[in-house]
Amino acid sequence: MVPNVTLSDITALLAALAIAGPLAQWLGIGTVLGYLTAGVLLGPFGLPRLFSSYEANEILHFAEFGVVLLLFLIGLELRPKRLWAMRTAIFGLGGAQVGVTALALGIVAIAFGMSWRAAMFTGLILALSSTAFALQVLEEKGELSARHGRLAFAVLLFQDLAAIPLIALAPLFAVKAVGTGGAGMEVFAAIKALLVIGAVVLVGHFLLDHMFRLIARTRVRDAMTAAALLTVVGVSLVMQQAGVSASLGAFLAGALLSESSYRHQLEADIKPFEGLLLGLFFTAIGMSLNLSLLVQKPALVLALTAMLIIVKTVVLMRLGQSHGLEAGPARRLGLALSQGGEFGFLLLSVAAGAGILLRGEADLLAVVITLSMAATPLLLTAEQRLMPAKANAMPLYDPMPVNDGHVIIAGFGRFGQIVARVLRGKGLPFTALDISAEQVELVKGFGSKAFFGDASRPEILDAAQAEKARAIVIAIDDIEASMRTAELVKSRYPELPIMARARNRNHAHRLLDLGVTAIERETFLSALEITRRLLKALGSTDKDVERTIQTFRAHDERRLVEDYKHYSDIEKLQAKARTDVATLKSLFEEDATEAAKALKAARAATAAGAATSAASAKEPRRSQA
Repeated sequence: MVPNVTLSDITALLAALAIAGPLAQWLGIGTVLGYLTAGVLLGPFGLPRLFSSYEANEILHFAEFGVVLLLFLIGLELRPKRLWAMRTAIFGLGGAQVGVTALALGIVAIAFGMSWRAAMFTGLILALSSTAFALQVLEEKGELSARHGRLAFAVLLFQDLAAIPLIALAPLFAVKAVGTGGAGMEVFAAIKALLVIGAVVLVGHFLLDHMFRLIARTRVRDAMTAAALLTVVGVSLVMQQAGVSASLGAFLAGALLSESSYRHQLEADIKPFEGLLLGLFFTAIGMSLNLSLLVQKPALVLALTAMLIIVKTVVLMRLGQSHGLEAGPARRLGLALSQGGEFGFLLLSVAAGAGILLRGEADLLAVVITLSMAATPLLLTAEQRLMPAKANAMPLYDPMPVNDGHVIIAGFGRFGQIVARVLRGKGLPFTALDISAEQVELVKGFGSKAFFGDASRPEILDAAQAEKARAIVIAIDDIEASMRTAELVKSRYPELPIMARARNRNHAHRLLDLGVTAIERETFLSALEITRRLLKALGSTDKDVERTIQTFRAHDERRLVEDYKHYSDIEKLQAKARTDVATLKSLFEEDATEAAKALKAARAATAAGAATSAASAKEPRRSQA
């Protein structure tokens, strides 16, 4: 796949990926910086010099598929509901950050002699931060759940979205040669691209999920993995043929499958490839860096790096404060996103290829982005040490009351609120947690009290005094978050009783896997109640209705336990579902027969009792006669 790369070279690359990431994690500098460092050491400017500049570029082109897979996974995560819930932070704060930062950096680039087109595209490139790098640093420092961490995630999400059209629209920033037909060709290319995107959306919407359903029925795991990769590669290839970037195609493919029932399976299949190729991408970036620029022009490189960090930090600090952050958290937000991003490397390559930037300018900016990445964890650590009081004052969750013998409600949506209303009415103490700050604020307006916090994190449950609680109700809407919380409670508080809400039968089966037995399926009882009212409205007697409902409930609960043995085998579950109708019909017929016999026996007993009473009434008259 990559010419001139031998088996020994592949061994060296795999060794770098296996060692650099964990070592960098252990040193606390982030895996991305570890991969970049490994690439520098392996590349033409390193000590062993295993790879030439040509080989490094070839490896980089191959490893760019890791970015394609990253965009596919981003698309999978961007469900419409999630985007809508975060719309203010994503499009408000994120859009303002990219726009203001790009404008400020673009003006600086013009001052350095760039044309306005090249300067604005450079500003947009440098406005993007590293999603993988920033999120990892915030996670390692335990700040991702803090408010500034949530705002950072929203900004990064917008930047990921903004990178897609930037890749696609890069040719518009190129300086076109004067000639006839140029504008017409651009319009034709844009119309063609839009038509292809529309066709991909339509075909994907109606065919992709059905394709994965058919493949899943074969129960061939490798076929699902191959189909997932085929989807990414196929859509990317179609988009490339239409003159649109492969990255945009991958993002669209992921977005089309974001509501698919196979989304988690696809993510699990693609993630190892994405992680490996993305690590290779960063390593190849390290190999491709022209470090001679740092030696030849150290003052210029360091000045540009400092300018990038300062501009992005100041802009983000001001925007963070305008969104309600105090000075300390706003400063942490600015420093966490002050670096250039992985999409910056990709966009620099695109810009150089499209003629927007000269190769020397792209190489210089790539070195600047790399140095800004290296500076981020160092700056955050320095800020934390220099201002420990403010750094430590930032809450990862809302302050919670001191309780003992209380109930913890994890998830304060429509399900958890009903539990809370009953407990409040009975005067029983409880602590309600929800990961959505918007939901916490919303319920306050209705007189309810909930606390912001992710119940799947140990420090949040510790703050809620889980060790003193009498029980925990897991009412979380998201199935994966519900499972993480149940696993944590089982491992950390094995004696704490768990009452869990199950979204569906599969969720119930997964909870049973953990040993959680107090499970209620969220629609089961309400569906039974509707059925009870329906049967009465159709003319059934109260006794017949109750007998039917009880029979069905006992049968379904028994079947839930039976299905648990085979819940990972779709074919067996489907076969049992097909025979279930006949089984249920037989049970109802048996109930009807038993009821008829019981009614007949009761009538016979009543008749016999009446005859006995009549005979007893006549006996005295005979004796009197």
